[in-house]
Amino acid sequence: MKKLHLGIMLCILAFTTTSLIKKDDKTLTANFVTGNPEIASINTMSFGPEGILFIGDSKNATIYALDTKDVDKKQQGTKANIGEFDKKIAASLGTDVSNIKITDMAVNPISKSVYFSVNTADGTPVLLKLNGENFESISLTNASFSKIGLTNAVATDKKDRRGRSQRVWAISDLKYHDGKVMVSGLSNKEFSSTFRSIPFPFKDTQDFASLEIYHAAHGKYETHAPIKTFSIINMDNTDYVLASYTCTPLVLFPLNDLKNGKHTKGRTVAELGAGNSPIDMISLEKEGKPYFVMTNTNRSAMRIDYETIANFKESLTEPVTEFAVATGVNYVSLPMVNVLQIDNLDKENVIYMQRTASGELILRSRPTRWM
Repeated sequence: MKKLHLGIMLCILAFTTTSLIKKDDKTLTANFVTGNPEIASINTMSFGPEGILFIGDSKNATIYALDTKDVDKKQQGTKANIGEFDKKIAASLGTDVSNIKITDMAVNPISKSVYFSVNTADGTPVLLKLNGENFESISLTNASFSKIGLTNAVATDKKDRRGRSQRVWAISDLKYHDGKVMVSGLSNKEFSSTFRSIPFPFKDTQDFASLEIYHAAHGKYETHAPIKTFSIINMDNTDYVLASYTCTPLVLFPLNDLKNGKHTKGRTVAELGAGNSPIDMISLEKEGKPYFVMTNTNRSAMRIDYETIANFKESLTEPVTEFAVATGVNYVSLPMVNVLQIDNLDKENVIYMQRTASGELILRSRPTRWM
């Protein structure tokens, strides 16, 4: 009888162990390795599922996926109201603000933890997680990770007509959507503005589409300017890339049109004003309606509802001849200027980093009803 019981127990144990292995094999981090991913810079970052943080490194022209293991689920984030934020970050690193540059901010949608990427004066990238008003340093030299290098990235010595390096725009923005990492930036091709779709977990494949837009403020079609920031939105049961560029066209690309090797023309739905560049873009819900909010270098934050975009069937193809005039879809100017980073903290709040009129850098949260 004991032998029978033992045999049954061994079978149960074997079945349970096999089940656990199969479950682990199905996680997105199953093929990650532990070690030094050799990240050279952090230009942009965004969270995907399972607490995975995607990092865009333009110096290496590489996308990294880091397993933060930060998966304790929370419904609400911790509200923030922190002054002299850059000084606090610098102090945590044992330096001063002249030696750091905060390059991006991302909220883990599972834990609601807020992460910041910092490039230091000597070029070392740093990843920090906010804990109250203190910072936890996340190791970038001993991490569980996966990575993929971009094919045909813009050359390291490529410069624009003003002599500025274009390599920084190898990766201008990235988002995880429907099992893929979407990446905007520049390539080394004739039509250098590029949108990539990379299956995740990473394999050896990446779809690569070149882009063309009508830039109303410049009065011409362009293929060389990178998307500065984008979001994936769904309208009429169709996914679109909603993209914004410097000087500040707003353009729609049907996601299904962005095929590998295909040159795609976007539909320009707004010109939001020359002399400005978009910084960040998020989607949110307010009073049951979906909106997107975009922050800018030289204009206040803008709010546009999805319905306005969906109802705008035209495509701007005529130049805007008066400097800084906006045309196309309407937007609401929010009383939020010099917002450098913004993200969804939870369903009811956003969190943003803002430079005040006095020059102080602050980190604050705000209810979506006030957006």
